[in-house]
Amino acid sequence: MHRIVLSVGEPAGIGPDIVLSVLNDFNFLENFLAKNKLMIIASKNLMEERAELLKLKGPKNLNLNLDWIDIALEAPVIPGVLEIKNAKYVLTCLDKAATMCELKQADCLVTAPIHKGIINNAGFKFSGHTEYLRDHAGVDHVVMMLASENLRVALVTTHIALSEVSQRLTPNLLIKTIKIIAESFNNKKLKIGVCGLNPHAGENGHMGREEIDWMKACLENLKLNNLNLLNLEGPIPADSIFSLKNRAKFDVILAMYHDQGLAPFKALSFGEGVNLTLGLPYLRTSVDHGTALDLAGTGTADTGSLREALKLASCNKLNQINTHENA
Repeated sequence: MHRIVLSVGEPAGIGPDIVLSVLNDFNFLENFLAKNKLMIIASKNLMEERAELLKLKGPKNLNLNLDWIDIALEAPVIPGVLEIKNAKYVLTCLDKAATMCELKQADCLVTAPIHKGIINNAGFKFSGHTEYLRDHAGVDHVVMMLASENLRVALVTTHIALSEVSQRLTPNLLIKTIKIIAESFNNKKLKIGVCGLNPHAGENGHMGREEIDWMKACLENLKLNNLNLLNLEGPIPADSIFSLKNRAKFDVILAMYHDQGLAPFKALSFGEGVNLTLGLPYLRTSVDHGTALDLAGTGTADTGSLREALKLASCNKLNQINTHENA
């Protein structure tokens, strides 16, 4: 039985709402809990208060085989209103969840959304779950990937300013990223479409030279040295790689920076996708959306992405996702 730990995220956002909504869907939970042990990290008082507001069953009345790990809030919560004192609570919950996975007390981590701004305003340097979990686990590099039924988009760089991308993007980083993707899918011969960095993939050097100076050679060398693992194509202009034909062609599209990959992904799959962190010593899945403060406490937040994140955590193996090799 898979052991899944769920961190509920920013208390003023929709994290508590969507978690409670899923926990009140007994048809979904009956099947899910038959295969998985679910451990939830949150303030139980917060969850009871939000359940009462949403007219749902809370921890006291949910007759489910769940483990609740109660973490105290630093300050009262008003749905939709960020409280700087609760930034510490958010990180305490995340630290507990990550530690459980690192100590093999849990097999998978599922995270609800957090608010990066309020955590930084509280004095904690925080660029996102992806980087925080990387540093917590002490690994050199991880890969952020969003996946839906018919589209997977991975990133070479993540939460950095656009002005820093060309300096951070190196042959070594590109190689590390591609190898982590291949290893995460059990070294299947993935078809990976690699975006160029510049418009029109540099237009033969007239709009940037990274593609012809090193990217093309880097990809060719990777193919030669990993013949049984990789089927790479690129650099491909990012404005055409997301066409219907290419989405059907590639198992993974690899973008060079955050919005190059996630803007088209969310336009095509928002609310149906799962955010994955590849390269950790455990599987981490998450929702593909933010805290949606305006929806907190209203009962209107969509639970689709959280359900998909839980389902993928239940699989516990990325290689169960269909690729061109086993489709």
